[in-house]
Amino acid sequence: MRSRKGEKTVSLATVLDLNEASALRGTLMGLRGSNVAIDASGVERIGTLCVQVIMAAAKTWDEDKLSFTFSKVSDAFQKTMQVIGVDISHLLAKEIRQ
Repeated sequence: MRSRKGEKTVSLATVLDLNEASALRGTLMGLRGSNVAIDASGVERIGTLCVQVIMAAAKTWDEDKLSFTFSKVSDAFQKTMQVIGVDISHLLAKEIRQ
């Protein structure tokens, strides 16, 4: 789970539904205090509860003045975020911004 300069990478599950929300929250809160990179490249489906967990974590990391970015995102992940009206462009790693 380690990446560059103390940054920790979290690879998201393929399906992020109601059943995954609690586990996702636990994983993210376990990394509080560290810079975090999210790998969403394998996500095929994501529900709104998991989106809320992710966005709440992004806000928490921002308040803690730590980095919280998406290092990779799947098309399905990005399209779902757009459809539900969540803009993650400010959280995308420079390498994947369009």
